[in-house]
Amino acid sequence: MRRIGIIGCGTAGIQLAYSLKNDFDVTVHHYEQPQDILNGRIRSTQVHFHPTLERERRFNMPAEDSAPPIRSIHFHLGQQKLFTGNLTGIAASVDQRLGFAESIHDLASQGVKFVHGRLKQEDLLELTHSYNLIIDTTGKAGPLAPFPVETGLTPYQAPQRKCIVGYFTGVQPVKPEGISITVLPGNGEMFEIPAITDSGLATILFIEAVPEGILDVFKGIKNSSEFMARMAKVIEEHFHPIFERIDMDRFALIAENAFLQTAITPVIHRPYAILGGTLILGCGDSVFLSDPITGQGCNTASYAAEQLYETLITHKESTWDEAVGIDYWNRTKHYITAVTEWTNAMTEPLPEHIAKLLMQAASDQMTADGIAAWFEDPTKAHKAFHEHSINQPFLR
Repeated sequence: MRRIGIIGCGTAGIQLAYSLKNDFDVTVHHYEQPQDILNGRIRSTQVHFHPTLERERRFNMPAEDSAPPIRSIHFHLGQQKLFTGNLTGIAASVDQRLGFAESIHDLASQGVKFVHGRLKQEDLLELTHSYNLIIDTTGKAGPLAPFPVETGLTPYQAPQRKCIVGYFTGVQPVKPEGISITVLPGNGEMFEIPAITDSGLATILFIEAVPEGILDVFKGIKNSSEFMARMAKVIEEHFHPIFERIDMDRFALIAENAFLQTAITPVIHRPYAILGGTLILGCGDSVFLSDPITGQGCNTASYAAEQLYETLITHKESTWDEAVGIDYWNRTKHYITAVTEWTNAMTEPLPEHIAKLLMQAASDQMTADGIAAWFEDPTKAHKAFHEHSINQPFLR
């Protein structure tokens, strides 16, 4: 049986382990034990839209049934509510700490081997002697492998947003159940997401701040009390509809480590390389890193992991060489291009025809539902952004 080494156990690495374990000898290299993950800092906002949840069901991955159902996208422009668009299927946000820890235990019980330890780039060549294929799913910190940058899909050399995330109690959810998006043109966005955590239900408040703009006011904050106080002040000043739903007596982070500040520079790599005669493939944020503004990080990782699985099953009896890597990239490139170009466009001022489309959605439910569906299928969003007239066919 061919041996596959997966580096990393995030969204891509875990799905790949589930999908590949029955056909190959799979070993996962990771640097955090499950209890360390559970006790660590929050990692993401991790909305899994229904295509991702369907893939997880396909590969018999653990499901968290207590996650609040996400059925809609509520869109605000400044203080004005424009529309509520209905998703075509239920989405969910499960704290990655909970999901990753449970999956590691489950995979180990099914015979997947785990090797604990942090790998560096200089360790990769030695690792090629142990496997027929290595998959780099090292996430935002990666890649370890020498994957070349796709310059045509990588226009930025610096972060376009500063990401400020906290998991809170005391926020009355929007109705119907869903994600609330508020855009402050020129300054950033606020996302409000219902989630399940190891501590119970929480509301994720996620600010994407334009650097040096009015939302970029969390610099130097190191502890949870300062973070909570600053978040409350920003919401009161700039997001009145959310502030009106907050019970300030109950408003608090769910835990001391339930907040995060980060900034990423989006970069897309070609996801295959040969090192020491061994094929190395990349998946997830290690090679397809986009700004979080469209909520596609986990969903893109899941999509690419499925395409990688399909590629390896197709070539199960073939030589694993560069041709396999080219096939994998050809299978994913259209989708990755759509996600990347749509996401990059969302960090810029909205095109005039998109602004008109959002206004049209305020009075037309079909248009509103079509816009909500962009988050489930980014190829629809990409098509919409590259159409220069308002018409229904490109929405659905």
